[in-house]
Amino acid sequence: MRFHCPTVKSISVFAPATVANVACGFDIFGFAVANPGDQITLTASDQPGVRITDIIGDEGRLPREAERNTAGIAIQTYLQHIGRTDVGVDAVLHKQMPLGSGLGSSAASAVAGVFAINEMLGRPLPTVELLPFAMEGERLACGSAHADNVAPSLLGGFVVVRSYSPLDVIRIETPAALYCTLVHPDIEVNTKDARFILKNEVSLKNTIIQMGNVAGLIAGLMKPDYGLISRSLVDVIIEPVRAILIPEFNEAKHAALDNGALGCSISGSGPSMFALSRDADTAQQVGAAMQQAFLSVGITSEAYVSEINKQGPRVVD
Repeated sequence: MRFHCPTVKSISVFAPATVANVACGFDIFGFAVANPGDQITLTASDQPGVRITDIIGDEGRLPREAERNTAGIAIQTYLQHIGRTDVGVDAVLHKQMPLGSGLGSSAASAVAGVFAINEMLGRPLPTVELLPFAMEGERLACGSAHADNVAPSLLGGFVVVRSYSPLDVIRIETPAALYCTLVHPDIEVNTKDARFILKNEVSLKNTIIQMGNVAGLIAGLMKPDYGLISRSLVDVIIEPVRAILIPEFNEAKHAALDNGALGCSISGSGPSMFALSRDADTAQQVGAAMQQAFLSVGITSEAYVSEINKQGPRVVD
Protein backbone atom coordinates (compact mmCIF):
# COMPACT_ATOMS: atom_id res chain seq x y z
CA MET A 1 0.00 0.00 0.00
CA ARG A 2 1.33 3.44 -0.94
CA PHE A 3 1.14 6.29 1.56
CA HIS A 4 1.68 9.96 1.03
CA CYS A 5 2.65 13.03 3.01
CA PRO A 6 -0.28 15.19 4.19
CA THR A 7 -2.18 16.42 1.14
CA VAL A 8 -3.50 19.44 3.06
CA LYS A 9 -1.88 21.55 5.75
CA SER A 10 -4.99 21.88 7.92
CA ILE A 11 -8.38 20.21 8.10
CA SER A 12 -11.45 20.45 10.34
CA VAL A 13 -13.88 17.56 10.81
CA PHE A 14 -17.22 17.34 12.62
CA ALA A 15 -18.34 13.97 14.03
CA PRO A 16 -21.89 13.50 15.31
CA ALA A 17 -23.25 12.52 18.67
CA THR A 18 -24.93 9.13 18.89
CA VAL A 19 -27.64 7.25 20.73
CA ALA A 20 -26.36 3.87 21.91
CA ASN A 21 -28.36 0.87 23.13
CA VAL A 22 -31.61 2.28 21.62
CA ALA A 23 -33.70 0.76 24.41
CA CYS A 24 -33.57 -3.01 23.83
CA GLY A 25 -30.19 -3.19 22.05
CA PHE A 26 -27.67 -2.87 24.89
CA ASP A 27 -24.14 -2.63 23.46
CA ILE A 28 -25.32 -3.72 19.99
CA PHE A 29 -27.49 -0.85 18.63
CA GLY A 30 -26.60 2.76 17.94
CA PHE A 31 -27.51 5.57 15.59
CA ALA A 32 -26.10 8.98 14.69
CA VAL A 33 -27.90 12.32 15.01
CA ALA A 34 -27.38 15.61 13.17
CA ASN A 35 -26.47 17.55 16.30
CA PRO A 36 -24.78 17.96 18.69
CA GLY A 37 -21.27 16.65 17.96
CA ASP A 38 -17.55 17.36 18.30
CA GLN A 39 -15.13 19.07 15.93
CA ILE A 40 -11.38 18.70 15.57
CA THR A 41 -8.89 20.77 13.60
CA LEU A 42 -5.60 19.15 12.60
CA THR A 43 -2.64 21.16 11.38
CA ALA A 44 0.42 19.54 9.82
CA SER A 45 3.67 19.93 11.77
CA ASP A 46 7.33 19.33 10.93
CA GLN A 47 7.69 17.69 14.34
CA PRO A 48 6.61 14.02 14.26
CA GLY A 49 3.90 12.91 16.67
CA VAL A 50 0.45 13.95 17.80
CA ARG A 51 -0.03 16.97 20.06
CA ILE A 52 -3.28 18.27 21.56
CA THR A 53 -2.58 22.00 21.57
CA ASP A 54 -5.98 23.09 22.88
CA ILE A 55 -9.37 21.78 23.93
CA ILE A 56 -12.29 24.19 23.81
CA GLY A 57 -15.50 23.59 25.75
CA ASP A 58 -14.31 21.00 28.29
CA GLU A 59 -13.79 23.42 31.20
CA GLY A 60 -10.24 22.08 31.54
CA ARG A 61 -11.39 18.56 32.42
CA LEU A 62 -9.89 16.52 29.56
CA PRO A 63 -6.23 15.51 29.31
CA ARG A 64 -4.06 17.32 26.77
CA GLU A 65 -1.59 14.43 26.47
CA ALA A 66 -2.37 12.65 23.20
CA GLU A 67 -1.96 9.17 24.67
CA ARG A 68 -4.57 9.99 27.34
CA ASN A 69 -7.06 11.71 25.04
CA THR A 70 -9.64 9.76 23.00
CA ALA A 71 -8.97 11.73 19.82
CA GLY A 72 -5.22 11.64 20.35
CA ILE A 73 -4.98 7.89 20.96
CA ALA A 74 -7.19 7.18 17.93
CA ILE A 75 -4.86 9.20 15.70
CA GLN A 76 -1.75 7.64 17.24
CA THR A 77 -2.91 4.05 16.76
CA TYR A 78 -3.97 4.83 13.19
CA LEU A 79 -0.54 6.28 12.33
CA GLN A 80 1.21 3.31 13.94
CA HIS A 81 -0.96 0.89 11.96
CA ILE A 82 -0.16 2.45 8.59
CA GLY A 83 3.51 2.89 9.45
CA ARG A 84 3.48 6.68 9.42
CA THR A 85 4.88 7.62 12.82
CA ASP A 86 6.93 10.25 10.93
CA VAL A 87 3.77 12.32 10.46
CA GLY A 88 3.31 15.27 12.82
CA VAL A 89 0.01 17.01 13.62
CA ASP A 90 -1.21 19.58 16.10
CA ALA A 91 -4.84 19.14 17.14
CA VAL A 92 -7.42 21.55 18.51
CA LEU A 93 -10.54 19.81 19.84
CA HIS A 94 -13.86 21.65 20.10
CA LYS A 95 -16.16 19.86 22.55
CA GLN A 96 -19.67 20.80 21.50
CA MET A 97 -21.62 18.51 23.80
CA PRO A 98 -21.59 17.88 27.56
CA LEU A 99 -19.16 15.37 29.03
CA GLY A 100 -20.72 12.29 30.62
CA SER A 101 -23.95 13.01 28.74
CA GLY A 102 -24.74 9.60 27.26
CA LEU A 103 -24.44 11.13 23.79
CA GLY A 104 -21.17 9.46 22.78
CA SER A 105 -18.93 12.44 23.51
CA SER A 106 -15.71 10.41 23.73
CA ALA A 107 -16.68 8.47 20.59
CA ALA A 108 -17.34 11.63 18.57
CA SER A 109 -13.90 12.99 19.47
CA ALA A 110 -12.18 9.73 18.51
CA VAL A 111 -14.09 9.49 15.23
CA ALA A 112 -13.41 13.13 14.34
CA GLY A 113 -9.70 12.61 14.99
CA VAL A 114 -9.16 9.43 13.00
CA PHE A 115 -11.41 10.55 10.14
CA ALA A 116 -9.50 13.86 9.94
CA ILE A 117 -6.03 12.29 9.82
CA ASN A 118 -7.16 9.80 7.18
CA GLU A 119 -8.49 12.67 5.05
CA MET A 120 -5.32 14.68 5.62
CA LEU A 121 -3.21 11.79 4.31
CA GLY A 122 -5.33 11.34 1.18
CA ARG A 123 -7.60 8.51 2.45
CA PRO A 124 -5.16 5.60 2.52
CA LEU A 125 -7.84 3.53 4.29
CA PRO A 126 -11.56 3.24 3.53
CA THR A 127 -13.76 4.74 6.22
CA VAL A 128 -15.00 1.39 7.57
CA GLU A 129 -11.42 0.34 8.32
CA LEU A 130 -11.01 3.31 10.68
CA LEU A 131 -13.37 1.74 13.20
CA PRO A 132 -10.78 -0.21 15.27
CA PHE A 133 -8.76 2.96 15.86
CA ALA A 134 -11.80 4.92 17.02
CA MET A 135 -12.64 2.01 19.33
CA GLU A 136 -9.27 2.48 21.03
CA GLY A 137 -10.52 5.88 22.10
CA GLU A 138 -13.49 4.20 23.75
CA ARG A 139 -11.20 1.74 25.50
CA LEU A 140 -9.31 4.69 26.96
CA ALA A 141 -12.49 6.51 27.99
CA CYS A 142 -14.40 3.74 29.71
CA GLY A 143 -12.18 0.65 29.80
CA SER A 144 -14.00 -1.20 27.02
CA ALA A 145 -13.47 -0.92 23.25
CA HIS A 146 -17.18 -1.03 22.46
CA ALA A 147 -18.49 0.08 19.08
CA ASP A 148 -22.12 1.06 19.60
CA ASN A 149 -21.21 4.77 19.68
CA VAL A 150 -18.15 4.96 17.42
CA ALA A 151 -19.66 2.81 14.64
CA PRO A 152 -22.72 5.00 13.97
CA SER A 153 -20.68 8.18 14.46
CA LEU A 154 -18.17 6.95 11.85
CA LEU A 155 -20.49 5.20 9.41
CA GLY A 156 -23.67 7.22 9.90
CA GLY A 157 -27.19 5.88 10.23
CA PHE A 158 -28.42 3.02 12.42
CA VAL A 159 -25.82 0.37 13.18
CA VAL A 160 -25.93 -3.15 14.59
CA VAL A 161 -22.80 -4.56 16.22
CA ARG A 162 -23.39 -8.26 15.64
CA SER A 163 -20.03 -9.47 16.94
CA TYR A 164 -16.73 -8.24 18.34
CA SER A 165 -14.72 -11.38 17.61
CA PRO A 166 -14.52 -10.97 14.72
CA LEU A 167 -15.81 -7.40 14.49
CA ASP A 168 -19.01 -7.48 12.44
CA VAL A 169 -20.96 -4.24 12.03
CA ILE A 170 -24.12 -3.92 9.92
CA ARG A 171 -25.75 -0.67 8.83
CA ILE A 172 -29.56 -0.74 8.80
CA GLU A 173 -31.71 1.55 6.65
CA THR A 174 -34.20 3.66 8.59
CA PRO A 175 -37.42 5.40 7.53
CA ALA A 176 -36.81 8.88 6.10
CA ALA A 177 -39.53 10.38 8.30
CA LEU A 178 -38.07 9.07 11.57
CA TYR A 179 -37.01 11.86 13.93
CA CYS A 180 -35.04 11.74 17.15
CA THR A 181 -35.48 13.96 20.18
CA LEU A 182 -32.56 14.16 22.59
CA VAL A 183 -32.95 15.75 26.00
CA HIS A 184 -29.91 16.20 28.21
CA PRO A 185 -30.77 17.12 31.81
CA ASP A 186 -28.07 19.16 33.50
CA ILE A 187 -26.79 16.33 35.64
CA GLU A 188 -23.94 13.89 35.00
CA VAL A 189 -23.79 10.10 35.03
CA ASN A 190 -20.38 8.44 34.88
CA THR A 191 -20.27 5.64 32.29
CA LYS A 192 -18.22 3.37 34.55
CA ASP A 193 -20.71 3.88 37.40
CA ALA A 194 -23.63 3.15 35.06
CA ARG A 195 -22.00 -0.14 34.07
CA PHE A 196 -21.07 -1.07 37.62
CA ILE A 197 -24.68 -1.17 38.81
CA LEU A 198 -25.81 -3.60 36.11
CA LYS A 199 -26.59 -7.18 37.06
CA ASN A 200 -24.32 -9.97 35.83
CA GLU A 201 -27.19 -12.39 35.28
CA VAL A 202 -30.51 -11.99 33.51
CA SER A 203 -33.60 -14.18 33.80
CA LEU A 204 -34.59 -16.39 30.90
CA LYS A 205 -37.98 -14.68 30.82
CA ASN A 206 -36.49 -11.20 30.34
CA THR A 207 -33.94 -12.50 27.85
CA ILE A 208 -36.73 -13.85 25.64
CA ILE A 209 -38.67 -10.58 25.89
CA GLN A 210 -35.57 -8.56 25.02
CA MET A 211 -34.67 -10.78 22.07
CA GLY A 212 -38.18 -10.34 20.68
CA ASN A 213 -37.89 -6.56 20.97
CA VAL A 214 -34.45 -6.55 19.32
CA ALA A 215 -35.78 -8.53 16.35
CA GLY A 216 -38.96 -6.47 16.23
CA LEU A 217 -37.12 -3.15 16.18
CA ILE A 218 -34.90 -4.18 13.27
CA ALA A 219 -37.89 -5.49 11.34
CA GLY A 220 -39.85 -2.33 12.10
CA LEU A 221 -37.06 -0.08 10.86
CA MET A 222 -36.55 -2.03 7.65
CA LYS A 223 -40.20 -2.53 6.62
CA PRO A 224 -40.90 0.29 7.78
CA ASP A 225 -43.61 -0.32 10.37
CA TYR A 226 -43.98 2.46 12.93
CA GLY A 227 -46.32 0.45 15.12
CA LEU A 228 -43.78 -2.35 15.32
CA ILE A 229 -41.02 0.16 16.06
CA SER A 230 -43.10 1.55 18.91
CA ARG A 231 -43.92 -1.86 20.40
CA SER A 232 -40.26 -2.89 20.22
CA LEU A 233 -38.68 0.19 21.86
CA VAL A 234 -38.91 -1.51 25.24
CA ASP A 235 -35.99 -2.41 27.50
CA VAL A 236 -36.74 -4.85 30.33
CA ILE A 237 -33.11 -5.45 31.35
CA ILE A 238 -30.97 -2.28 31.46
CA GLU A 239 -33.42 0.62 31.71
CA PRO A 240 -35.09 -0.49 34.97
CA VAL A 241 -31.67 -0.51 36.67
CA ARG A 242 -30.19 2.68 35.22
CA ALA A 243 -33.38 4.75 35.48
CA ILE A 244 -32.68 5.29 39.19
CA LEU A 245 -29.66 7.41 38.22
CA ILE A 246 -31.86 9.93 36.37
CA PRO A 247 -34.22 12.08 38.48
CA GLU A 248 -37.71 12.34 36.95
CA PHE A 249 -36.92 9.65 34.40
CA ASN A 250 -40.38 8.07 34.53
CA GLU A 251 -42.10 11.45 34.36
CA ALA A 252 -40.03 12.52 31.34
CA LYS A 253 -40.67 9.20 29.59
CA HIS A 254 -44.41 9.41 30.18
CA ALA A 255 -44.40 13.00 28.90
CA ALA A 256 -42.73 11.82 25.67
CA LEU A 257 -45.19 9.00 25.11
CA ASP A 258 -48.20 11.17 25.99
CA ASN A 259 -47.10 13.67 23.34
CA GLY A 260 -46.88 11.17 20.51
CA ALA A 261 -43.41 9.60 20.72
CA LEU A 262 -43.08 6.08 19.34
CA GLY A 263 -40.85 5.20 22.27
CA CYS A 264 -38.47 6.72 24.79
CA SER A 265 -35.51 5.43 26.78
CA ILE A 266 -32.02 6.25 28.04
CA SER A 267 -29.39 7.37 25.56
CA GLY A 268 -26.27 5.32 26.21
CA SER A 269 -25.53 5.25 29.91
CA GLY A 270 -27.47 8.48 30.50
CA PRO A 271 -28.44 10.93 31.80
CA SER A 272 -29.61 11.98 28.32
CA MET A 273 -32.85 10.48 27.10
CA PHE A 274 -33.98 9.91 23.53
CA ALA A 275 -37.37 9.55 21.89
CA LEU A 276 -38.28 8.57 18.34
CA SER A 277 -41.20 10.16 16.49
CA ARG A 278 -42.81 10.00 13.06
CA ASP A 279 -42.30 13.67 12.15
CA ALA A 280 -40.42 16.80 13.14
CA ASP A 281 -43.38 18.61 14.73
CA THR A 282 -44.09 15.69 17.06
CA ALA A 283 -40.42 15.42 17.91
CA GLN A 284 -40.31 19.11 18.87
CA GLN A 285 -43.42 18.75 21.00
CA VAL A 286 -41.97 15.67 22.70
CA GLY A 287 -38.79 17.56 23.53
CA ALA A 288 -40.67 20.47 25.10
CA ALA A 289 -42.76 18.10 27.22
CA MET A 290 -39.71 16.18 28.44
CA GLN A 291 -37.90 19.39 29.31
CA GLN A 292 -40.93 20.56 31.28
CA ALA A 293 -40.94 17.30 33.25
CA PHE A 294 -37.34 17.92 34.34
CA LEU A 295 -37.95 21.61 34.99
CA SER A 296 -40.82 20.74 37.34
CA VAL A 297 -38.21 19.60 39.86
CA GLY A 298 -35.75 22.39 39.05
CA ILE A 299 -33.56 20.50 36.54
CA THR A 300 -32.72 22.51 33.43
CA SER A 301 -31.94 20.69 30.19
CA GLU A 302 -30.92 21.00 26.55
CA ALA A 303 -33.02 19.52 23.74
CA TYR A 304 -32.01 18.58 20.19
CA VAL A 305 -34.26 17.38 17.38
CA SER A 306 -32.99 15.87 14.13
CA GLU A 307 -33.45 13.16 11.57
CA ILE A 308 -31.21 10.12 11.73
CA ASN A 309 -27.80 11.32 10.49
CA LYS A 310 -26.90 8.98 7.64
CA GLN A 311 -23.69 10.78 6.67
CA GLY A 312 -21.53 10.45 9.76
CA PRO A 313 -18.42 12.67 9.99
CA ARG A 314 -17.86 15.48 7.52
CA VAL A 315 -15.14 17.95 6.60
CA VAL A 316 -16.14 21.50 7.57
CA ASP A 317 -14.81 24.89 6.46
